Amino acid sequence: MQVRTTVLYAALSLACLASAHADTLDKVAQSGQITLAYRESSVPFSYLNQSKPAGISVDISNAVVEAVKKATGKNDIKVNWQAVTSQNRIPLLTNGTIDLECGSTTNNTTRGKDVDFAINHFYTGTRLLVKKSSGIKNYSDLKGKTVAVTSGTTNLQVIRKANAENNWGIDMVHPKDHADAFLLVESDRASAFAMDDILLYGLIANAKNPGDYEVVGDALQVEPYACMLRKDDPKFKALVDGVISDMMKTGQFTQLYDKWFVQPIPPSNMALNLPMSEQLKQNLVELSDKPAF
Repeated sequence: MQVRTTVLYAALSLACLASAHADTLDKVAQSGQITLAYRESSVPFSYLNQSKPAGISVDISNAVVEAVKKATGKNDIKVNWQAVTSQNRIPLLTNGTIDLECGSTTNNTTRGKDVDFAINHFYTGTRLLVKKSSGIKNYSDLKGKTVAVTSGTTNLQVIRKANAENNWGIDMVHPKDHADAFLLVESDRASAFAMDDILLYGLIANAKNPGDYEVVGDALQVEPYACMLRKDDPKFKALVDGVISDMMKTGQFTQLYDKWFVQPIPPSNMALNLPMSEQLKQNLVELSDKPAF
C-alpha cells in the first residue's frame, strides 16, 4: 500500500510540475522567482563581463522581468541566472530549469516543434573566422583543413550540407561553446571557425590580438535570432512579444542596437561598428516571429 501511495504521489507531483511549467507566469507568481538563461561567450548578445551576464539579449531579458513583475503584481521577484550551451538550452527550457532563453538562438521550424519563439530581433549568416595569415578567403580554401563548428548549432547542419554538396573535404571538430572554438583557431588546432558572422565579430573584438583575425567567406543561409520560451504558453509569449514590440515601436530597441553593435562594448572597449541589416530594419515594422526554415 505504501509503495502504491508513493508511486501515485510521485505521478501527481510530476503532473503538477508539468502543468506549472506550461504556465510560466503562474510558475513565477507561485515560486517568487524567475530563471533566465545566459551564454558565456555570445558577444554582444549574451556573455560574461566581470563575471556578470551582459549583452543586448540580457537587456531584453531584464525588460521582460520588469513586465513579469507588473503582470504578477510581485515587485520582489528573485532573478536567477543559469548558464546554458547550444546543446542544453532547449532541454533546460522544456524541463523547467530555465524560464526564458534570450541568447543567440536561431528561430527555425525544427526547434519550433519543442519550443516557441518571440519576435525576431536579429538576422545573421554562417561565415568563417580565420587568422589573417592563413590565406583563407572562402570555403573552397578549406579543403583538407580542420574547421571548428560549435556543437548543437544550426551552423553545424549548414556546414555539413554545404561540405557534402561542394566536396570541400573539410574535417570538422565540434567544441561545446564559441569560446572553445575560437581557442582552437587561436592555438592553430583549427584553420577556421564557422559560425554566425556577428558572433565571430564579437569574439574578434574581445580577443587578445584582434588585428590577427578576420571574418571571410560568403554568408550561408541567413537566419533570425529570437528569444526562446516554453511551447503552449500563450500568456507568456504575449508578454515577451509585447516587451519586444514596444521596444521596436518606441525606438528603444534601436538605442540598444547602437549600444551593443555600434558603440564600444566591454570588456575590451572595442566597437563592432555593425550597421543594422535591412532584414532587421524591416522586422522593426513587421514584428515577425517567422522561422528561418
